Amino acid sequence: MSKLFVISGSSGVGKGTVIKEFLNKHPEFKLSISCTTRGMREGEVDGINYFFLSKDEFKKCIENNEFLEWAEFSENCYGTKKEFVEKCLSRGENLILEIDTKGALNVKRLMPEAILIFIAPPSIEELETRLRGRHTETEEAIQKRLASIKLEIENSKHYDFVVINDTVENAVNRIENIVNL
Repeated sequence: MSKLFVISGSSGVGKGTVIKEFLNKHPEFKLSISCTTRGMREGEVDGINYFFLSKDEFKKCIENNEFLEWAEFSENCYGTKKEFVEKCLSRGENLILEIDTKGALNVKRLMPEAILIFIAPPSIEELETRLRGRHTETEEAIQKRLASIKLEIENSKHYDFVVINDTVENAVNRIENIVNL
């Protein structure tokens, strides 16, 4: 029977790297594709990395109640279509959603069988170092992300599991133990 896993964590915690490594080792799992209104970055492909929608298209999806969860962050919208998740699960695919904590809690409310996993940094200081080391965001954006950490950590108390990302290998091993329960 297929399962839905929701993985969240603060920006810079390495959740994308952990998920990528997990998926490399476990091709029987599929990563959900979210919708976004943000511009496409170099190397991204529509329908592979995200479904890129205009703000009007996204708004229509909200009005039609097509999202399992959605959020606005840094003036862009992100959301997971219900239909996409339902189709994957009905095909017997184990699905991973990589979304924020607020969205994850909404998914859990609508789909109580979902298993929530929070990826946490070894420390807040380490997380800030990782964010700054990416050199992809302004100081203002970094400060916004750091401010959101408190809410995410508070929300993680409602998760089924918390995984510390001290090393990618250790975090992947911990997730393997969770999915094999």
